[in-house]
Amino acid sequence: RYLEAERTWGLLNAPILNNHPVVYLSAEFGLHESLPIYSGGLGVLAGDHLKSASDLGVPLIGIGLFYAQGYFNQRLNREGWQTESYQLTKDNPLPLQRAMDNRGQPLMVSVQTLDSEIKIGVWTIQVGRNRLVLLDSDIRGNSHADRLLTSTLYGGDHSIRIRQELLLGVGGMRAIRAMGINPGVIHLNEGHTVFALLEEAKYLMIRENRSFWEVAEKVARMTVFTTHTPVPAGHDRFAPELVENTLGHLRKSLELSEHDFLSLGRINPGNHQEDFCLTVLGLKMSRSRNGVSAIHGHVSRRMWQELWPNTQLANIPIGHITNGIHVASWLAPEMSRLYDRCLRTRWQDLLCYRETWEAVVNIDTEEFWEVRQLIKVHLVSYLARQLAHQEQRRGEAGGHKWDYHLSPGVLTVGFARRFATYKRANLLFSDMDRLDRIINSSDRPMQVIFAGKAHPADDQGKHLVKRIFEASKDPRFLGKIVFLEDYDINVARHLVQGVDIWLNTPQRPLEACGTSGEKVVMNGGLNLAILDGWWAEAYDGTNGFAIGDGTEHSDTERQAQLDAAALYDTLENQVAPLYYARDSNGVPTAWVERQKRAIQSLAWRFNADRMVMEYTLGCYLPAVGGLSCSLPELRLAPHTCPHLPQA
Repeated sequence: RYLEAERTWGLLNAPILNNHPVVYLSAEFGLHESLPIYSGGLGVLAGDHLKSASDLGVPLIGIGLFYAQGYFNQRLNREGWQTESYQLTKDNPLPLQRAMDNRGQPLMVSVQTLDSEIKIGVWTIQVGRNRLVLLDSDIRGNSHADRLLTSTLYGGDHSIRIRQELLLGVGGMRAIRAMGINPGVIHLNEGHTVFALLEEAKYLMIRENRSFWEVAEKVARMTVFTTHTPVPAGHDRFAPELVENTLGHLRKSLELSEHDFLSLGRINPGNHQEDFCLTVLGLKMSRSRNGVSAIHGHVSRRMWQELWPNTQLANIPIGHITNGIHVASWLAPEMSRLYDRCLRTRWQDLLCYRETWEAVVNIDTEEFWEVRQLIKVHLVSYLARQLAHQEQRRGEAGGHKWDYHLSPGVLTVGFARRFATYKRANLLFSDMDRLDRIINSSDRPMQVIFAGKAHPADDQGKHLVKRIFEASKDPRFLGKIVFLEDYDINVARHLVQGVDIWLNTPQRPLEACGTSGEKVVMNGGLNLAILDGWWAEAYDGTNGFAIGDGTEHSDTERQAQLDAAALYDTLENQVAPLYYARDSNGVPTAWVERQKRAIQSLAWRFNADRMVMEYTLGCYLPAVGGLSCSLPELRLAPHTCPHLPQA
């Protein structure tokens, strides 16, 4: 029924995309834990984008790399130091198929550098109505080094990274052309993908017999560029010699001099010492540019304002579309059944309508609390098994009875994300004595679950992991602070569904969005977070908790001190008292009211259906030459969607 539905939102609102679909390029895609070609939020966002586009009937084809060993498996040794291992993804049964050419043979494309030709195999995965195309360089005839290009995600040095990005951008566009796909929109998910624009320009130059500069504007009009990185160091930059060695063949086919080609990736084209920046290329060769939250849009305008030197900051042409989540992928079955009973018919098709979620406030308080406790019991049981396995593997003497320490009756805080230093995973440990008083309170105890990976080359991130591991072994916190290894979609699913509070402590304004907290909301949990990313748009004083008031101090150490003090104060004087204030039936009624308020006020805004609708109406339709309209107009006229009941 899902696949055969003929009247979808996309068909009604963006029919032009049927003949000229969106191609969505990303260095990682997080669809499911069985396909580990993602590392964190960027990949999970890409997977959710692809799924919601399918739900809405928006024709969109994902393009990524098929990493033979995926991202690494994380283990901590007995000292708490992160170690990495890899396994062959190809050894597992996966829902992939080889793409075939018109002769029934496996489809092959290739890309050229100055010193080699790299053959690329093409795989496809069906994601609902849409497809994900994955590229594979582990092909007989390639050099050993080139065969390893698609072995691991974000591994290796600059020379490996730029060749991976050549495969993704140029190889990806060649693959879809070879598959007979004529894209109308190119959506670039971060700078790793921008070489696709050069390949598209080359294609148009040949087809239209025009110069690069004549087709460049046409490529820009059909391009949507989304940046996710608010930290300057997170944007790929390459030395001119490496760029020429890798892209020199493509440069010559574009009939560009080395200077003109390198100028495309330089803020100051006259500075011959400036490295080639992929984000600069993406910003220059696109006409629709966006960050992934309102604050991130502002940060991006400030970061890249040198590209528009005569333009006021507010008028820099970088907007924002706040990320959302694919609800069905993250919703606990128990919450889904509760919504089935209490919300309007076919609520899953009406996620973006405020009216859909108004009935949440009418759900019986005791029933809501009982469902949430059941999910939490599942989480505690899962944690007991995983933590016991971790201890056994490390050979730690004695083996703790974790299930006696972790309790579904205790206020449970979750913190799980990539262990970059600006995310400040150690902020909770700024004052260990005060943390001891909070966690070991006689009448308001707390337990904290940590998970997350540091990049293999990030020793600072690994020290953060070790710091948390050491805290978990402190006798004061044994079994009350725990670290769950090998963070992936499966671990994330358990945590966002079961915790009471989701903690997020980035250094403002460096959190691009932070969609993990959105997943918690859909499952009835509450957020305790710095007012950054999506939470700065979401928090209204009644639907969760804020750390601080959103102000920023010029001294980062002083800012950390202020934020830590605010964190302890909020935990001790707001979160814990509200959670443990029970009625005669043992139900924290005020806490449950806040949980329901969070769902009612946030669920309709922070889902991926809304996000994809915004991209479609505001970016994809103008890019393909169709008429655009705003999402508010759509919300005011839900009857224009014939596959949905009247709002």
